[in-house]
Amino acid sequence: MAPSATSPRTMTAKSEATAPLPLISLEPLLDPTTPQAPQASHALLSAFRTSGFLYLTNYSSLIPRSDIDKVFHASAHFFARPQPQKDSVALPHPTANRGYQRPGREKVSLAATAADVARERQQTGDDMKETYEIGREAQPGNPQPWPDALDGDGVAFRLTMQAFFLKCQELHLVLMRGIAVGMGLDPHFFDPMLDVGDNNLRLLHYPSVPAGGFEGGKRMRAGAHSDYGTLTFLFQDERGGLQVEKKGDGGGGGGGWMDVEPRPDTIVVNAGDLMARWSNDLIRSTKHRVVEPPHTTTSTTTTTTINKAHPPRYSVAYFCNPNYEAWIEALPGTFEEEGGRGKRYEGINSKDYLFGRLNATVGA
Repeated sequence: MAPSATSPRTMTAKSEATAPLPLISLEPLLDPTTPQAPQASHALLSAFRTSGFLYLTNYSSLIPRSDIDKVFHASAHFFARPQPQKDSVALPHPTANRGYQRPGREKVSLAATAADVARERQQTGDDMKETYEIGREAQPGNPQPWPDALDGDGVAFRLTMQAFFLKCQELHLVLMRGIAVGMGLDPHFFDPMLDVGDNNLRLLHYPSVPAGGFEGGKRMRAGAHSDYGTLTFLFQDERGGLQVEKKGDGGGGGGGWMDVEPRPDTIVVNAGDLMARWSNDLIRSTKHRVVEPPHTTTSTTTTTTINKAHPPRYSVAYFCNPNYEAWIEALPGTFEEEGGRGKRYEGINSKDYLFGRLNATVGA
């Protein structure tokens, strides 16, 4: 029997006042022409400008709860397969961004070159995770290695993930329209640069770790990094472990790490590097990592850490990107040609940037 992987809908709901991130409802963003859309769009943009992360609520009209549960179940079943079966659908090379990756093949990092990432591997060890990557259909010369040939479950796995990919693609368009309205642009400004769907659906399994396996915080399930594209959607189980870098005194990072606990019926959404470049750093691409929170038992008077094995963690991430052919440069209204805020980045092709980061962090 495959291990269970569930998202945190059965957890006790927490008040908005205790949320570590802004809570943004999707409903008023669905139609950018409604009277409530401008206010909701400005709230969305404000969340990305202040923290770079948010909890998205009221999204079930686009992505039903049952679809998320189905994806988590299929993911757990896939990762429970024998290693040779998983290896039969392995990622062929780093920029394919499709297929299975064994633990240790990828080392997420803030480093920009393969040599720097290799040095980081030596210092802190490999990431403690395995993944399965899914790209858009019908990309010439880059087929998806599906597990169809293994059995009927492999076929069902493909159908589940293909459908979920498209629903997340639609969510990407909706949120980018909200960002456009918040920035004073036409709601559909980004549409021609996003319509191909050069995105990546990633299934993640962080295996169980023996007590002491994190070596006093030196090793992590995923090291500190920023994401590469426009937005990322994170669906996580109840295990938790995500931490986000807090603002420092100067307004940037460096203020320590904040736990982002799983909350019922939310999607964690964050902005990536290309969104920061597009907005000339008005929107933050915030560093984050995955650690294992300590086991605790809670009574009315004490909280005690338990020294035992760390259970596995499952999550699903959808990495949104501009079309590979899109040219990314500072948007109108984010800079001044003379005096004030100038352009902070040179223009860059989306594919060149994304593939450069993949080549640095994924082993051959």
